[in-house]
Amino acid sequence: MTMNDRGSGVSRSESSGHAARAARESSAPNRPSTCVCCTKAKANAITIVDVDSRYEREPLIRPFGFKGASMTEIWQIMACMQSHSGIGRVGLSTQSVLWSDADVFASHSERDGNALMYALTGQALQIVKGRSFNTPVDLLDGILEEVYDYGKILTKNPRLRKTFALNALVCVDFAAWLLYAQTHGIKNFDDMIPCAYRPSLSHHHTQVASIPAMAYSVPIPEIKDAVNQGFFFMKIKLGQPGSQEDMLAKDKARLSAIHEVIGHVRTPYTRDGKLPYYFDANGRYQNKETLMMLLDHAEKIGALDQIAMIEEPFPEDAEFNVGGLGVRIAADESAHTEKDALERIQMGYSAIALKAIAKTLSMTMKIAQTAYEQGVPCFCADLTGNPILVDWNKAVAARLAPFPDLGLGLLETNGHQNYKNWETMVRYHPYAGASWTKMIEGVFSLEKDYYKKSGGILAPSRHYEDMFKHRK
Repeated sequence: MTMNDRGSGVSRSESSGHAARAARESSAPNRPSTCVCCTKAKANAITIVDVDSRYEREPLIRPFGFKGASMTEIWQIMACMQSHSGIGRVGLSTQSVLWSDADVFASHSERDGNALMYALTGQALQIVKGRSFNTPVDLLDGILEEVYDYGKILTKNPRLRKTFALNALVCVDFAAWLLYAQTHGIKNFDDMIPCAYRPSLSHHHTQVASIPAMAYSVPIPEIKDAVNQGFFFMKIKLGQPGSQEDMLAKDKARLSAIHEVIGHVRTPYTRDGKLPYYFDANGRYQNKETLMMLLDHAEKIGALDQIAMIEEPFPEDAEFNVGGLGVRIAADESAHTEKDALERIQMGYSAIALKAIAKTLSMTMKIAQTAYEQGVPCFCADLTGNPILVDWNKAVAARLAPFPDLGLGLLETNGHQNYKNWETMVRYHPYAGASWTKMIEGVFSLEKDYYKKSGGILAPSRHYEDMFKHRK
């Protein structure tokens, strides 16, 4: 089958019964016509007077492989910022040098690469010290290019990907949002969203699908076990190590093995009852022709119609249109900013992976609004976040428009699969054990208590706060 035979890859049934039902169930919260950013924030700027940071090295159960490489640990970063009014808050992030810039990862040891990103976070904190801001979006806009330029110097890489700087800024941005909320007496996430970005974040889903990630090293029996546990929408890593020829052969074999084991399973969450496949190649396919060979193989084994989307199959600098491949192509790390997201949409990308825990919440709001205005659906992808960051990401996923043909929000979360000390990390969550923190049969159920408490993201975590308790 040729590219033209396959069509655009965007579903013709975006207004399916599932989506319509979800739209009725996902009601927008009642909000005033104006928000803090229009009133109090403009009159009461926040000045950052003190900063500090800490990190923890969290080991993984086994090497987590993607982009043709793998990592063995993930650094958890804490950024503490104090305002002129005496309020101090701690923002969190997880680092992923491999995801944000594979060249930096390849040219350093894993530990040194993480140390470079942590150093960039430290520099960002020094840059914001003494600055005033009205909203965290304003703060990010004012520092991103300066932090990015310093990152190029720090890594000695003039072609540093902007996601490296954004990843380093996540904890700084989150600390700013917490300061912003507490300063202005904001008690929930809905009221925290500036009015410019509310159209794209206006839903309140009662269910959000939990998406596990299946790296190269995950055995097929574990994928089957995940389906038996209720997971029905799985992210499967493609683009395995080796030459393009070797990669394609390995990816075909893995697709065949996965489809043979779970291809027959049925789910109530899709229109046709089949499990949707979500592939992520992380830019490993060098051209359309190679990807077409994979899609031809998928058609041959009867798996093509189950491919819901393929994320980032091509390198970021591949400037060709991706329409006409017959499957939905999603942008992730190539959509660094809202401008990049718009360019990707114009190149035929028909979904955007949002990463509030990788590109900052501020940038995520801007990208989500851009996609919303272009009629392109979004979902939330993970960066192997810790339990608190899962709920930061969930706050966005719960408010996006229903994903086409599924009728609910989508949230990738794979920390439970990868962290050796996941259960210990769960206890750091301010609402550890709450029903909405647990996946049950493939979904997170988000009832009134979840929205009332904003998933706990505005509450302090004793574990992370205690790391700065010596400070006055």
